Amino acid sequence: MQAVSVVVSTIFYNLFLHPLRALPGPKLWAATPIPYTRAWLSGRMSSHIHRLHEKYGDVIRIAPNRVSFVHPDAYHAIRGHRKAGQGEHGKDPIFYKMSLHNILGANREDHSRFRKILSHGFSAKAMQDQQPLITRYIDLLMNRLQRLTKGGKEEAVTDMGAWFNFTTFDVIGDLSFGAPFGCLENGSYHPWVTAILGGVKEFGTLLVMNWHFPSLPKILKVLVPWRHPGKHTNEQAEYARIQVTKRLNSGVDRPDFIQALTNGAKASSGKPLTSEEMAMNARLLILAGSETTATALSATTYYLATHPRVQAKLAEEVRSQFKGEGEIDFFSVNRLTYMLAVLDESMRLFPPVPANLPRTAAKGGDMILGWHIPEDTGLEIWPWAVNHLSRNFTEAEKFIPERWLEADSFEGIEFNKSRHHALQPFSVGPRNCIGRNLAYVEMRVILARFIWHFDVALGDEQSGVFPAAKSYGLWIKNPLKIRLIPAGQNRA
Repeated sequence: MQAVSVVVSTIFYNLFLHPLRALPGPKLWAATPIPYTRAWLSGRMSSHIHRLHEKYGDVIRIAPNRVSFVHPDAYHAIRGHRKAGQGEHGKDPIFYKMSLHNILGANREDHSRFRKILSHGFSAKAMQDQQPLITRYIDLLMNRLQRLTKGGKEEAVTDMGAWFNFTTFDVIGDLSFGAPFGCLENGSYHPWVTAILGGVKEFGTLLVMNWHFPSLPKILKVLVPWRHPGKHTNEQAEYARIQVTKRLNSGVDRPDFIQALTNGAKASSGKPLTSEEMAMNARLLILAGSETTATALSATTYYLATHPRVQAKLAEEVRSQFKGEGEIDFFSVNRLTYMLAVLDESMRLFPPVPANLPRTAAKGGDMILGWHIPEDTGLEIWPWAVNHLSRNFTEAEKFIPERWLEADSFEGIEFNKSRHHALQPFSVGPRNCIGRNLAYVEMRVILARFIWHFDVALGDEQSGVFPAAKSYGLWIKNPLKIRLIPAGQNRA
């Protein structure tokens, strides 16, 4: 009876006395964390949040102590630079519990230190030095696809989602550890890559446990070490430690991230990275620098395969800009303006990171979009929900790359561009993605060379449900079987 009384009084407080009681949103979600937790475990949280924002507005309460935002100004209000004397809205300590030793989840002091050191690996000079290395794997991808199509003479059906993953994991493996995973060479996933992909849903389960039963993961690790919810995460961490140690002991001089980390640490006047910090940052680079890029390329290929008009326009741009494939490089792709629009539109509809990266309101709280948000409130922005919101984008569910070009209309559709800055696939502020420029150039070169060789169509009916994938921080992508149709060999 006492337990019932506690539950009832908690619900009453959450609905009628809580500092967030005046915010719009579903009362059931405000009353208890159960609907929020169920939505997270379903893998459909983004679509739930989108539906609620369409109904209740740009700022809604989605749990007793969590607020979600979809207005584009929220990005800078929550993640942007703060005025002098104001503390930043910190990272949610539970969500980032597994990322405390890398740039993603570090506190403000460590983040500044990590970013200063890591920036050496993402400088303009570093990217120029890395071009031959990255090009080598793009060459290998094209070679494998050419082999599937008998040298570009026959059509073939293959899982392009897998091939993009093979490529980006090999690239980032070489850039990080000085050796690829061998995915392209073998046409299959390396065991550590399998652990990364297998850890996506594992993360969702582990997060819920840490929310509500923080001791349970440790108990399960003892009782069922072969199946506990942190198994894949621990495997990734251990592999990173081994590979970083091996790379540091090799004495090889090459333009990869480990060398950049080492040189950056020497150039920095601050505290250098410990071996654990170096391993955990390398582990993050592997995940963030591969899976997200492969996802963006996969989504782009899906939308091209299902939108022949866009595909034809992009193919015309790529095939008319270059006399030969060898002209496609890190610099020449910058003139492919329609390709950039295609990539941005693909990342809008299928963002590489669809889920919220939560913050916690700073001490003293803050005024955000006209609402006073008390300190320690969870602050959430779900990119998929933001990108699909009808108030942010005209014809939000349609794939229209032209919305990112200069014209204000296309085929009778008038674009309201006042909220187009809602698209932030690499986040904003001092903690935005450090690898943004590398990701864009890698995507553009791979896509340009892919389109140079092939026209594409869906390879089976199952691939038509590609956008309906579930997500737990990252996507659990559906297979993407694509019919590769060799492009004509005679080009102007």
